[in-house]
Amino acid sequence: MPLTDVLEKLYARRRFGIRPGVDRVGKLLERLGNPEKQFRTIHVVGTNGKGSTSAFLSSILLHSGHKVAQFSSPHLVRFTERFRINGCEYSAEKLANKLAIVLEAAPEEATFFEITTALAAFIFSEEQIELAVMEAGMGGRSDATAAFNGEMTLLTPISLDHIEYLGATLEDIAREKAGIIKPGTVVISAEQPDAVRLVVEEQSRAASCILKTLGKDFSVEWNPDGTLDYRGMRITLTHIMPGISGHYQFLNAAVALAAAESLETNEIDIAPSAFKEGISKAYWPGRMELIPGTPRLLLDGAHNPAGALALAEALQKYSYSRLLLVTGVCDDKDIDRIYAPLMPLIDSVYTVTPAVERALKDVDLSLFFNKNGIVSQPCGSVATGVCKARSEASESDLILVCGSLFVVGEVKAWLENTNYNGIRG
Repeated sequence: MPLTDVLEKLYARRRFGIRPGVDRVGKLLERLGNPEKQFRTIHVVGTNGKGSTSAFLSSILLHSGHKVAQFSSPHLVRFTERFRINGCEYSAEKLANKLAIVLEAAPEEATFFEITTALAAFIFSEEQIELAVMEAGMGGRSDATAAFNGEMTLLTPISLDHIEYLGATLEDIAREKAGIIKPGTVVISAEQPDAVRLVVEEQSRAASCILKTLGKDFSVEWNPDGTLDYRGMRITLTHIMPGISGHYQFLNAAVALAAAESLETNEIDIAPSAFKEGISKAYWPGRMELIPGTPRLLLDGAHNPAGALALAEALQKYSYSRLLLVTGVCDDKDIDRIYAPLMPLIDSVYTVTPAVERALKDVDLSLFFNKNGIVSQPCGSVATGVCKARSEASESDLILVCGSLFVVGEVKAWLENTNYNGIRG
């Protein structure tokens, strides 16, 4: 059966919405023979930087000769992007077969993300991978990925997001996300706000975990030539050129390097050359991804206030005459806080309506910018927005596409002349 047909059955499960908890996915994994027990798991949890951090660590492990899998969500263009074996997307044909088996075993009430998570375990077990780098969804303790017995947890920066599910305060959100930490394991954390740091320290102590924190146990800094220097628990690396662009990526790279150091002391061989090579050859689409041409097109998945702030800081490294923004969001986003860091930099805006449910209409988003004194025009589709920006840009201008991963995904599909299959979850 073609993957598109099987995916329709999976997408139908989205009627159950988001339902925190691990009971349903646990039951499904048991019916599949507990495939998650056939490999070692590393959890990656946080608000921003999960995908890039996972990509950095997966690349280090790959260049050490390990068979490594990476699970992420959501995808940009194709559902197969969520499952990577040694850096490569899983084939659509093989995935269709595996998904059909998982759907057959799924409890009637299992959700879209729970089935997708169990599918990852089934695929990774069948492919006999050694290590799986599992990116959590929006949560932690109650996230479907928490059903995997992770031996290490990486905490990327945690900020306010999805407060309707995770809690209204930073402490609540940190407690939920850090709740995925398993007793007696290693925790590697990025620098966090004090409210988050205190929760992470408390939960790590309570679970008898070894906590290593950026800025305290390991450090990283940029060099004038655009490379970074890393000083870890045991190693020092200089002049590393990250394969994933963006000034903020040096923090994600540092967390991945610290994780690799810690794995090396836990019976996982890391080749000395793999630390540097893994960071330099890592790839993660849609994050400060520069599309060459005249004018240049910059794609970034910033879709929350913290991500937008990091994007605004990263833009300082680019030279351009004018910054033209093509953007669209879902209607549940805090647009005031998302766009606040970017508005001082923007010269003109082209608003679009993403091809997903609950998308904010381009007209409504355009009105928001106009009220804030920024020239804006609604363009309808994502492709139309990019074409309009290109037609009005000079050679020295920069066109920025951001606001939602779904907008970035649509642009990538349009540029590649392929079908777009974006979906939330």
